[in-house]
Amino acid sequence: MGQLDRIDIGILRQLQSDGRLTNAEIAKAVHVSPATCHRRTQALFEAGHISRVTGQVNPASVDLETLVMVGVVLDRSTPESFAAFEAAVSDMRELLDCHLVAGDFDYLLKIRVRDMKDFNTMHGKMLIALPGVRQIRTFFVLKEIKENAPLDF
Repeated sequence: MGQLDRIDIGILRQLQSDGRLTNAEIAKAVHVSPATCHRRTQALFEAGHISRVTGQVNPASVDLETLVMVGVVLDRSTPESFAAFEAAVSDMRELLDCHLVAGDFDYLLKIRVRDMKDFNTMHGKMLIALPGVRQIRTFFVLKEIKENAPLDF
């Protein structure tokens, strides 16, 4: 699929705003037939423009209200140390996001836990045991102002 046209962009915007929309609802919103909309949506998936469609669970409803941002500094900045760290965090179910960053930290982690006690347990058993970790800086989120905002294109 080449460059995105206004119909493709319209489909992407509709799905981004509400992944539960039916094909017919999206087709109506972007002014094409349902068959055309379905074909184009499939092409957007196949081309990698849509990576997935999911439901967003309210953290409070599953007792995971505490959001923690963690900056991690590794002992060394080598491909091997990065690979070992990334392999170790990939299976951590509490970890929502892990980003290799430039600046004061090597990695920035986004973690959801029940409360500070759960985080303290996780910190003591998992975070400080991660390979190559020299320093961890923890930031407890007091209020979520804007999260998972849609892309503006």
